[in-house]
Amino acid sequence: MVHSIMIVDDNAFIRHQLREIFDGQFDFQVCAEAENGREAVETARKVLPDVIILDLAMPVMNGLEAARIIKNSQPATQIILFSNHGSIFSESEGRSAGLPAVISKSQNVSDLVAKAREVPYRLRPVEVAA
Repeated sequence: MVHSIMIVDDNAFIRHQLREIFDGQFDFQVCAEAENGREAVETARKVLPDVIILDLAMPVMNGLEAARIIKNSQPATQIILFSNHGSIFSESEGRSAGLPAVISKSQNVSDLVAKAREVPYRLRPVEVAA
């Protein structure tokens, strides 16, 4: 099964690199990108991604605020915080905010891909041919 990924980061280079990495995987497809928290909230409502890779420090609305709003309206969407501030923002703090994982940008990107594979995905209804 292919899972849809939304990438949210204010750095265009990071968004581009993550898109290439996830689109190169057999089980992921990038469905959208956003460059700040407010745009992430609006876009997530439209595309309903399975998982969101979300930066913490962004203009307009930070990642934590965006994550809370998205989780409130779309509880089945999994959000992985991917940030330079991962060492400051602990995994336990992330879980208390409804985030299944916090990955530091200093970690190998393969850790991010592995976490994206580990998060529990909602079951999609199976379409039956008429």
